[in-house]
Amino acid sequence: MSAANDVPETWKLSGDDAWETLKRTGRLRLARDAFRRFRGADGTSHARSLAFLVTLLLVQAVIALVALASMIHHGGWSDLMTNTLRAVAPGPAGKVLTDAVDQAHQAQTSHATLLVGLVISSLITACALLGQVERGLNRLYGIEQDRTTLAKYGRALVLSLSAGVLVVAAFAAIAGGHVVAASLGSGTAVSVWNVLRWPVGLLLAIAGIALLFRWSPFRRQPAWSWLTFGAFVAVALWMLATIALSAFFQNGSSFGKTYGSLAGMVALLLWSFVTSVAVFYGGAVAAQLEAVRAGAPAPLDVTRVPEANGQVRQMADAASASSADEMSS
Repeated sequence: MSAANDVPETWKLSGDDAWETLKRTGRLRLARDAFRRFRGADGTSHARSLAFLVTLLLVQAVIALVALASMIHHGGWSDLMTNTLRAVAPGPAGKVLTDAVDQAHQAQTSHATLLVGLVISSLITACALLGQVERGLNRLYGIEQDRTTLAKYGRALVLSLSAGVLVVAAFAAIAGGHVVAASLGSGTAVSVWNVLRWPVGLLLAIAGIALLFRWSPFRRQPAWSWLTFGAFVAVALWMLATIALSAFFQNGSSFGKTYGSLAGMVALLLWSFVTSVAVFYGGAVAAQLEAVRAGAPAPLDVTRVPEANGQVRQMADAASASSADEMSS
């Protein structure tokens, strides 16, 4: 059960309202209360579940793309995928995905059969992933009940083909942008695109995350301007975590020695986990900002917090003991 306080639904809020609420609340206080909301909704457990599905989907999608390239006889696709994955996933995590590219390229199975099977399994995994996103965001907003199964996973399928495409396009722009730039020919065009691919990729990522925040929770959500700040926080945290993990993997030799042949898979799971935490924390920021505007800024419902309940019980027991002593005397 989520201990996060319910966020009342708000109506007719503009972008100016969001900005004024943010300035009035203060960024540090909002960050602190969003963390308390994240923790009260058991965001870490939801992030763990999401990380497993992210890892599974990444491997399936990579192999599916290689199978598609083999069907259309695109010889340089494997090299493009390898370079892109090394740029996106830090250290050993990227190696796991690039190994998947090599395995798929050398597979003896019919590429058409492999592709059909992987597309189906990837869509199933994507629906399960976005169903977990709905569950986690619902708990952040204090909602205990998800949609019905058909509505939940039908919406997840639509979001996987919309928000999912935006996020993939963002990764392609940021990580594979240098390949696109090299194909432009003109030196000026290359320089311009090398600069533009970063804001374009970030805007696409923010749009994809905002789309999830808008349509995943089982409630009426506010305008896009209220969700964009939370999406920006999620993308910023993801980028910082990716850079930090990349630096750690490059400079820390003990990681590979500790995990040996499993280092790549552990790194991929770790990266997926911090990515999932970033998404849900961004959702907590968006939820807390709306809660402040609705006049319910307390991030936790004390009636649902085990520590608070224990303190109440202790106080009640102490009061009962005191009354009993007075009556006996």
